[in-house]
Amino acid sequence: MTYHAPSYYAATANVFAPQSPLDGDARADVVVIGGGFTGLSAALHAAEAGFSVLLLEGKRIGWGASGRNGGQLIPGMRWSITELAERFGENHAARLVGLANEAVGMVKGRIARHAIACDLREGHFHAAVKPAHLDDMRREVDMLQRLLGYDSARVVEATDLPEQVASPLYCGGLHDTDGGHFHPLNYALGLAEAALAAGVRICEDSPITALRHGSPVEARTAHGTVTAKFGVLACDAFMDEIEPSLGRWTMPVANYNVATAPLGEAAARALIPTGAAVADSRFVLNYYRLSADHRLIFGGGEKYSPRPPADVAGFVRPYLEQVFPQLKGVAIDHAWGGMVGVTLNRLPHFGRIGDIFYAHGYSGHGALLTTLAGSLIAEAMQGTAERFDLFANLPGTPFPGGPLLRHPLYVAGMLWYALRDRL
Repeated sequence: MTYHAPSYYAATANVFAPQSPLDGDARADVVVIGGGFTGLSAALHAAEAGFSVLLLEGKRIGWGASGRNGGQLIPGMRWSITELAERFGENHAARLVGLANEAVGMVKGRIARHAIACDLREGHFHAAVKPAHLDDMRREVDMLQRLLGYDSARVVEATDLPEQVASPLYCGGLHDTDGGHFHPLNYALGLAEAALAAGVRICEDSPITALRHGSPVEARTAHGTVTAKFGVLACDAFMDEIEPSLGRWTMPVANYNVATAPLGEAAARALIPTGAAVADSRFVLNYYRLSADHRLIFGGGEKYSPRPPADVAGFVRPYLEQVFPQLKGVAIDHAWGGMVGVTLNRLPHFGRIGDIFYAHGYSGHGALLTTLAGSLIAEAMQGTAERFDLFANLPGTPFPGGPLLRHPLYVAGMLWYALRDRL
Protein backbone atom coordinates (compact mmCIF):
# COMPACT_ATOMS: atom_id res chain seq x y z
CA MET A 1 0.00 0.00 0.00
CA THR A 2 1.18 3.52 -0.84
CA TYR A 3 1.10 6.02 2.02
CA HIS A 4 0.79 9.79 1.89
CA ALA A 5 4.08 11.66 2.03
CA PRO A 6 4.83 12.92 5.56
CA SER A 7 3.27 16.34 6.23
CA TYR A 8 1.17 18.14 8.80
CA TYR A 9 -1.86 17.17 6.74
CA ALA A 10 -0.98 13.49 6.62
CA ALA A 11 -0.34 13.52 10.37
CA THR A 12 -3.80 15.00 11.05
CA ALA A 13 -5.79 13.27 8.30
CA ASN A 14 -9.25 11.87 8.88
CA VAL A 15 -9.66 8.11 8.61
CA PHE A 16 -10.27 6.93 5.05
CA ALA A 17 -10.32 3.22 4.30
CA PRO A 18 -7.89 2.21 1.53
CA GLN A 19 -9.64 1.40 -1.73
CA SER A 20 -8.66 -1.77 -3.57
CA PRO A 21 -6.61 -1.47 -6.77
CA LEU A 22 -8.24 -2.26 -10.08
CA ASP A 23 -8.20 -6.03 -10.61
CA GLY A 24 -9.65 -7.17 -13.91
CA ASP A 25 -11.56 -5.37 -16.62
CA ALA A 26 -14.44 -2.99 -15.90
CA ARG A 27 -16.97 -0.83 -17.72
CA ALA A 28 -18.37 2.55 -16.74
CA ASP A 29 -19.93 5.60 -18.31
CA VAL A 30 -17.01 7.70 -17.06
CA VAL A 31 -13.44 6.82 -16.14
CA VAL A 32 -11.68 9.51 -14.09
CA ILE A 33 -7.89 9.45 -13.88
CA GLY A 34 -6.60 11.26 -10.80
CA GLY A 35 -7.83 11.32 -7.22
CA GLY A 36 -7.28 14.99 -6.37
CA PHE A 37 -9.83 17.80 -6.15
CA THR A 38 -10.54 17.95 -9.91
CA GLY A 39 -11.01 14.20 -10.36
CA LEU A 40 -13.02 13.75 -7.18
CA SER A 41 -15.28 16.67 -8.05
CA ALA A 42 -15.81 15.40 -11.60
CA ALA A 43 -16.57 11.89 -10.32
CA LEU A 44 -19.00 13.14 -7.68
CA HIS A 45 -20.86 15.53 -9.97
CA ALA A 46 -21.04 12.91 -12.74
CA ALA A 47 -22.40 10.26 -10.36
CA GLU A 48 -25.01 12.68 -9.08
CA ALA A 49 -26.03 13.28 -12.71
CA GLY A 50 -26.70 9.56 -13.15
CA PHE A 51 -23.44 8.37 -14.75
CA SER A 52 -21.67 5.24 -13.57
CA VAL A 53 -18.15 6.32 -12.61
CA LEU A 54 -14.86 4.57 -11.92
CA LEU A 55 -11.95 6.65 -10.59
CA LEU A 56 -8.36 5.47 -10.92
CA GLU A 57 -5.71 6.93 -8.62
CA GLY A 58 -2.08 5.92 -9.05
CA LYS A 59 -1.28 6.27 -5.35
CA ARG A 60 -3.69 7.48 -2.62
CA ILE A 61 -6.61 9.89 -2.71
CA GLY A 62 -5.20 13.40 -2.26
CA TRP A 63 -1.61 12.17 -2.69
CA GLY A 64 -0.50 15.07 -4.91
CA ALA A 65 -1.03 18.82 -4.60
CA SER A 66 -4.61 18.38 -3.41
CA GLY A 67 -3.33 16.87 -0.17
CA ARG A 68 -0.23 19.04 0.31
CA ASN A 69 -1.09 22.62 -0.73
CA GLY A 70 -1.33 25.75 1.38
CA GLY A 71 -5.06 25.32 1.92
CA GLN A 72 -5.83 28.86 0.73
CA LEU A 73 -9.28 29.52 -0.72
CA ILE A 74 -8.74 32.56 -2.96
CA PRO A 75 -11.76 33.83 -4.94
CA GLY A 76 -11.32 34.58 -8.62
CA MET A 77 -8.44 33.58 -10.85
CA ARG A 78 -4.68 34.14 -10.96
CA TRP A 79 -5.34 37.12 -13.25
CA SER A 80 -7.16 39.97 -11.56
CA ILE A 81 -10.43 41.23 -13.04
CA THR A 82 -8.61 44.37 -14.18
CA GLU A 83 -6.03 42.28 -16.07
CA LEU A 84 -8.78 40.16 -17.61
CA ALA A 85 -10.72 43.29 -18.63
CA GLU A 86 -7.65 44.78 -20.29
CA ARG A 87 -7.14 41.60 -22.31
CA PHE A 88 -10.71 40.46 -23.05
CA GLY A 89 -12.98 43.44 -22.37
CA GLU A 90 -15.10 44.15 -19.33
CA ASN A 91 -18.09 41.97 -20.25
CA HIS A 92 -16.00 38.88 -20.86
CA ALA A 93 -13.92 39.51 -17.75
CA ALA A 94 -17.11 39.77 -15.67
CA ARG A 95 -18.34 36.44 -17.05
CA LEU A 96 -15.03 34.72 -16.27
CA VAL A 97 -14.69 36.05 -12.73
CA GLY A 98 -18.39 35.57 -12.02
CA LEU A 99 -18.12 31.91 -13.00
CA ALA A 100 -14.85 31.45 -11.12
CA ASN A 101 -16.42 32.91 -7.99
CA GLU A 102 -19.14 30.26 -8.08
CA ALA A 103 -16.43 27.93 -6.81
CA VAL A 104 -16.59 29.61 -3.39
CA GLY A 105 -20.19 28.61 -2.75
CA MET A 106 -19.62 25.23 -4.37
CA VAL A 107 -16.73 24.28 -2.06
CA LYS A 108 -18.41 25.61 1.06
CA GLY A 109 -21.63 23.93 0.01
CA ARG A 110 -19.93 20.55 -0.40
CA ILE A 111 -18.29 20.89 3.00
CA ALA A 112 -21.65 21.63 4.63
CA ARG A 113 -23.67 19.07 2.65
CA HIS A 114 -21.32 16.19 3.35
CA ALA A 115 -20.26 17.33 6.84
CA ILE A 116 -16.58 17.32 5.80
CA ALA A 117 -14.40 17.98 8.84
CA CYS A 118 -11.67 20.06 7.21
CA ASP A 119 -11.22 23.05 9.55
CA LEU A 120 -12.89 25.57 7.22
CA ARG A 121 -12.18 29.18 8.22
CA GLU A 122 -13.35 32.45 6.67
CA GLY A 123 -11.31 35.28 5.16
CA HIS A 124 -8.37 35.84 2.82
CA PHE A 125 -5.90 38.75 2.90
CA HIS A 126 -3.75 39.67 -0.11
CA ALA A 127 -0.85 41.61 1.40
CA ALA A 128 0.70 44.40 -0.70
CA VAL A 129 4.49 44.41 -0.74
CA LYS A 130 4.78 47.68 -2.71
CA PRO A 131 2.61 50.82 -2.91
CA ALA A 132 2.07 50.15 -6.62
CA HIS A 133 0.58 46.76 -5.72
CA LEU A 134 -1.83 48.48 -3.31
CA ASP A 135 -2.90 50.84 -6.08
CA ASP A 136 -3.66 47.80 -8.24
CA MET A 137 -5.78 46.40 -5.42
CA ARG A 138 -7.77 49.62 -5.21
CA ARG A 139 -8.56 49.34 -8.92
CA GLU A 140 -9.45 45.68 -8.43
CA VAL A 141 -11.98 46.39 -5.68
CA ASP A 142 -13.54 49.21 -7.70
CA MET A 143 -13.96 47.02 -10.80
CA LEU A 144 -15.31 44.05 -8.83
CA GLN A 145 -17.97 46.29 -7.36
CA ARG A 146 -18.79 48.00 -10.66
CA LEU A 147 -18.91 44.92 -12.91
CA LEU A 148 -20.17 42.27 -10.50
CA GLY A 149 -21.64 44.11 -7.54
CA TYR A 150 -19.07 42.21 -5.50
CA ASP A 151 -18.91 43.73 -2.03
CA SER A 152 -16.90 41.11 -0.10
CA ALA A 153 -13.53 42.69 -0.89
CA ARG A 154 -12.16 45.87 0.66
CA VAL A 155 -8.85 47.66 0.61
CA VAL A 156 -6.89 47.77 3.88
CA GLU A 157 -4.67 50.82 4.24
CA ALA A 158 -1.34 50.81 6.06
CA THR A 159 -2.89 52.35 9.17
CA ASP A 160 -5.20 49.34 9.56
CA LEU A 161 -2.62 46.72 8.69
CA PRO A 162 -2.05 45.58 12.32
CA GLU A 163 -5.62 44.30 12.32
CA GLN A 164 -4.64 41.88 9.55
CA VAL A 165 -1.06 40.68 10.02
CA ALA A 166 1.80 41.45 12.43
CA SER A 167 4.54 41.78 9.82
CA PRO A 168 6.78 44.74 8.90
CA LEU A 169 6.88 43.83 5.20
CA TYR A 170 3.59 45.20 3.91
CA CYS A 171 1.97 48.54 3.13
CA GLY A 172 -1.67 47.44 3.06
CA GLY A 173 -3.68 44.89 1.14
CA LEU A 174 -7.04 43.50 0.09
CA HIS A 175 -9.24 41.57 2.52
CA ASP A 176 -11.92 39.30 1.03
CA THR A 177 -14.48 37.79 3.40
CA ASP A 178 -15.55 35.26 0.75
CA GLY A 179 -12.07 33.70 0.80
CA GLY A 180 -10.82 31.38 3.49
CA HIS A 181 -8.72 28.34 4.20
CA PHE A 182 -9.07 24.66 5.06
CA HIS A 183 -7.27 21.36 5.64
CA PRO A 184 -6.86 20.30 2.00
CA LEU A 185 -6.23 16.59 2.50
CA ASN A 186 -9.28 16.23 4.70
CA TYR A 187 -11.36 18.05 2.10
CA ALA A 188 -10.14 15.58 -0.55
CA LEU A 189 -10.91 12.61 1.68
CA GLY A 190 -14.34 14.07 2.39
CA LEU A 191 -15.06 14.41 -1.32
CA ALA A 192 -13.95 10.80 -1.77
CA GLU A 193 -16.36 9.62 0.94
CA ALA A 194 -19.15 11.58 -0.73
CA ALA A 195 -18.25 10.06 -4.11
CA LEU A 196 -18.34 6.54 -2.68
CA ALA A 197 -21.75 7.26 -1.17
CA ALA A 198 -22.92 8.48 -4.60
CA GLY A 199 -21.89 5.17 -6.18
CA VAL A 200 -18.44 5.99 -7.55
CA ARG A 201 -16.01 3.11 -7.57
CA ILE A 202 -12.55 4.29 -6.46
CA CYS A 203 -9.42 2.25 -7.15
CA GLU A 204 -6.22 3.41 -5.43
CA ASP A 205 -2.70 2.17 -6.21
CA SER A 206 -3.80 1.89 -9.84
CA PRO A 207 -1.41 3.89 -12.04
CA ILE A 208 -2.29 4.18 -15.72
CA THR A 209 -0.04 2.32 -18.15
CA ALA A 210 -1.87 3.28 -21.36
CA LEU A 211 -4.75 5.50 -22.44
CA ARG A 212 -6.65 5.01 -25.70
CA HIS A 213 -8.60 7.87 -27.19
CA GLY A 214 -11.66 7.31 -29.31
CA SER A 215 -14.99 5.71 -28.67
CA PRO A 216 -14.93 3.98 -26.30
CA VAL A 217 -12.17 5.38 -24.11
CA GLU A 218 -9.84 2.76 -22.63
CA ALA A 219 -7.66 3.29 -19.56
CA ARG A 220 -5.25 0.46 -18.78
CA THR A 221 -3.42 -0.38 -15.58
CA ALA A 222 -1.06 -3.26 -14.88
CA HIS A 223 -4.00 -5.37 -13.69
CA GLY A 224 -6.97 -4.39 -15.81
CA THR A 225 -8.65 -2.11 -18.33
CA VAL A 226 -11.54 0.31 -17.86
CA THR A 227 -13.73 0.89 -20.90
CA ALA A 228 -15.91 4.02 -20.76
CA LYS A 229 -17.90 6.45 -22.87
CA PHE A 230 -16.09 9.46 -21.37
CA GLY A 231 -12.69 9.98 -19.80
CA VAL A 232 -11.49 12.69 -17.43
CA LEU A 233 -7.80 13.56 -17.09
CA ALA A 234 -7.25 15.20 -13.70
CA CYS A 235 -3.52 14.79 -13.10
CA ASP A 236 -2.29 18.43 -13.04
CA ALA A 237 1.48 18.38 -12.41
CA PHE A 238 1.66 14.72 -13.46
CA MET A 239 -0.25 15.12 -16.74
CA ASP A 240 2.88 14.53 -18.81
CA GLU A 241 3.10 10.98 -17.45
CA ILE A 242 -0.40 10.17 -18.76
CA GLU A 243 -0.84 12.39 -21.82
CA PRO A 244 2.44 13.91 -23.14
CA SER A 245 0.58 16.15 -25.61
CA LEU A 246 -0.94 17.98 -22.62
CA GLY A 247 2.18 17.88 -20.47
CA ARG A 248 3.86 20.59 -22.56
CA TRP A 249 1.14 23.06 -21.51
CA THR A 250 2.24 23.07 -17.87
CA MET A 251 5.43 23.03 -15.86
CA PRO A 252 5.60 21.07 -12.59
CA VAL A 253 6.90 23.50 -9.96
CA ALA A 254 7.98 22.50 -6.46
CA ASN A 255 6.48 24.27 -3.47
CA TYR A 256 7.60 23.81 0.12
CA ASN A 257 5.69 24.28 3.37
CA VAL A 258 6.31 24.04 7.09
CA ALA A 259 4.09 23.86 10.15
CA THR A 260 5.45 25.27 13.37
CA ALA A 261 4.96 23.74 16.78
CA PRO A 262 1.66 24.86 18.37
CA LEU A 263 1.99 28.53 19.32
CA GLY A 264 -1.01 28.76 21.61
CA GLU A 265 -4.20 30.58 20.67
CA ALA A 266 -3.14 34.03 21.90
CA ALA A 267 0.27 34.00 20.22
CA ALA A 268 -1.18 32.66 16.98
CA ARG A 269 -3.92 35.30 16.88
CA ALA A 270 -1.33 37.98 17.53
CA LEU A 271 0.27 37.06 14.19
CA ILE A 272 -2.96 37.09 12.14
CA PRO A 273 -5.69 38.73 14.27
CA THR A 274 -8.52 38.03 11.81
CA GLY A 275 -7.55 34.37 11.40
CA ALA A 276 -7.62 34.83 7.62
CA ALA A 277 -5.29 33.11 5.17
CA VAL A 278 -2.59 35.47 3.88
CA ALA A 279 -0.68 35.57 0.60
CA ASP A 280 1.57 38.43 -0.44
CA SER A 281 1.83 40.21 -3.77
CA ARG A 282 5.27 38.96 -4.84
CA PHE A 283 5.40 36.96 -8.06
CA VAL A 284 7.29 34.30 -6.09
CA LEU A 285 5.03 34.69 -3.09
CA ASN A 286 4.90 33.81 0.58
CA TYR A 287 1.60 32.35 1.79
CA TYR A 288 0.55 31.33 5.27
CA ARG A 289 -2.30 30.72 7.67
CA LEU A 290 -3.11 29.41 11.14
CA SER A 291 -4.11 25.80 11.69
CA ALA A 292 -6.97 24.67 13.90
CA ASP A 293 -4.44 23.73 16.60
CA HIS A 294 -2.78 27.19 16.45
CA ARG A 295 0.28 26.45 14.36
CA LEU A 296 1.55 28.69 11.60
CA ILE A 297 1.50 26.86 8.26
CA PHE A 298 3.89 28.73 6.00
CA GLY A 299 4.93 28.30 2.37
CA GLY A 300 7.60 30.32 0.61
CA GLY A 301 10.92 30.44 -1.11
CA GLU A 302 12.26 29.86 -4.60
CA LYS A 303 13.44 26.45 -5.78
CA TYR A 304 14.21 26.00 -9.46
CA SER A 305 15.41 22.41 -9.39
CA PRO A 306 13.03 19.42 -9.18
CA ARG A 307 15.35 17.97 -6.53
CA PRO A 308 14.02 18.92 -3.07
CA PRO A 309 16.32 20.68 -0.61
CA ALA A 310 18.09 18.38 1.81
CA ASP A 311 16.52 20.29 4.70
CA VAL A 312 13.04 21.59 3.77
CA ALA A 313 12.54 23.26 7.15
CA GLY A 314 15.91 24.99 6.85
CA PHE A 315 15.03 26.10 3.33
CA VAL A 316 11.70 27.70 4.30
CA ARG A 317 12.73 29.11 7.68
CA PRO A 318 14.47 32.30 6.41
CA TYR A 319 11.33 33.34 4.53
CA LEU A 320 9.14 32.67 7.56
CA GLU A 321 11.43 34.66 9.83
CA GLN A 322 11.60 37.52 7.34
CA VAL A 323 7.80 37.82 7.41
CA PHE A 324 7.58 37.28 11.16
CA PRO A 325 10.87 38.30 12.88
CA GLN A 326 9.18 37.63 16.22
CA LEU A 327 9.21 33.89 15.35
CA LYS A 328 12.99 33.67 14.96
CA GLY A 329 14.07 30.22 16.13
CA VAL A 330 10.51 28.90 16.39
CA ALA A 331 10.27 25.11 16.46
CA ILE A 332 9.13 23.51 13.22
CA ASP A 333 7.31 20.20 13.62
CA HIS A 334 6.49 19.38 9.98
CA ALA A 335 8.12 20.21 6.63
CA TRP A 336 7.06 18.93 3.21
CA GLY A 337 6.92 19.72 -0.46
CA GLY A 338 4.90 18.94 -3.55
CA MET A 339 4.44 19.76 -7.22
CA VAL A 340 1.93 22.17 -8.72
CA GLY A 341 1.11 22.53 -12.41
CA VAL A 342 1.82 26.05 -13.75
CA THR A 343 0.92 27.32 -17.22
CA LEU A 344 3.01 29.82 -19.14
CA ASN A 345 0.43 32.61 -18.79
CA ARG A 346 -0.92 31.44 -15.39
CA LEU A 347 -4.44 30.84 -16.78
CA PRO A 348 -5.89 27.33 -16.31
CA HIS A 349 -5.89 24.94 -19.26
CA PHE A 350 -9.24 23.19 -19.94
CA GLY A 351 -10.32 21.24 -22.99
CA ARG A 352 -11.15 17.88 -24.51
CA ILE A 353 -9.55 15.34 -26.80
CA GLY A 354 -12.40 13.44 -28.40
CA ASP A 355 -14.42 12.09 -25.47
CA ILE A 356 -11.68 12.79 -22.90
CA PHE A 357 -12.03 15.99 -20.87
CA TYR A 358 -9.14 17.59 -19.01
CA ALA A 359 -8.51 20.48 -16.62
CA HIS A 360 -5.11 21.39 -15.19
CA GLY A 361 -2.59 24.20 -14.84
CA TYR A 362 -4.33 26.05 -12.02
CA SER A 363 -1.01 27.80 -11.26
CA GLY A 364 -1.40 27.89 -7.50
CA HIS A 365 -5.05 28.99 -7.62
CA GLY A 366 -6.60 25.55 -7.60
CA ALA A 367 -8.06 24.98 -4.13
CA LEU A 368 -11.36 26.49 -5.34
CA LEU A 369 -11.24 26.25 -9.15
CA THR A 370 -10.70 22.48 -9.12
CA THR A 371 -14.11 21.76 -7.59
CA LEU A 372 -15.70 24.07 -10.16
CA ALA A 373 -13.76 22.33 -12.95
CA GLY A 374 -15.21 18.97 -11.99
CA SER A 375 -18.71 20.40 -12.06
CA LEU A 376 -18.17 22.01 -15.47
CA ILE A 377 -16.81 18.73 -16.88
CA ALA A 378 -19.92 16.89 -15.66
CA GLU A 379 -22.11 19.56 -17.28
CA ALA A 380 -20.26 19.16 -20.57
CA MET A 381 -20.67 15.37 -20.49
CA GLN A 382 -24.42 15.95 -20.18
CA GLY A 383 -24.35 18.08 -23.34
CA THR A 384 -24.22 21.57 -21.83
CA ALA A 385 -20.71 22.78 -22.51
CA GLU A 386 -21.09 26.58 -22.62
CA ARG A 387 -19.67 27.17 -19.14
CA PHE A 388 -16.88 24.63 -19.62
CA ASP A 389 -16.02 26.27 -22.95
CA LEU A 390 -15.72 29.68 -21.29
CA PHE A 391 -12.57 28.32 -19.62
CA ALA A 392 -11.58 26.02 -22.48
CA ASN A 393 -11.44 29.03 -24.83
CA LEU A 394 -8.96 30.94 -22.68
CA PRO A 395 -5.76 31.62 -24.66
CA GLY A 396 -2.68 29.63 -23.85
CA THR A 397 0.73 28.74 -25.19
CA PRO A 398 2.72 25.59 -24.51
CA PHE A 399 6.11 25.97 -22.90
CA PRO A 400 8.74 26.37 -25.63
CA GLY A 401 11.75 24.20 -26.18
CA GLY A 402 10.42 20.66 -25.99
CA PRO A 403 11.09 18.26 -23.11
CA LEU A 404 14.82 19.00 -22.85
CA LEU A 405 14.70 22.82 -22.94
CA ARG A 406 11.31 23.41 -21.29
CA HIS A 407 12.60 23.43 -17.71
CA PRO A 408 15.76 25.55 -18.27
CA LEU A 409 13.71 28.19 -20.10
CA TYR A 410 11.15 28.23 -17.31
CA VAL A 411 13.91 28.61 -14.71
CA ALA A 412 15.34 31.60 -16.61
CA GLY A 413 11.92 33.26 -16.60
CA MET A 414 11.35 32.61 -12.91
CA LEU A 415 14.77 34.03 -12.01
CA TRP A 416 13.81 37.22 -13.83
CA TYR A 417 10.56 37.55 -11.87
CA ALA A 418 12.35 36.75 -8.62
CA LEU A 419 14.75 39.60 -9.39
CA ARG A 420 11.82 41.95 -10.02
CA ASP A 421 10.37 41.00 -6.61
CA ARG A 422 13.56 42.27 -4.99
CA LEU A 423 13.66 45.61 -6.84
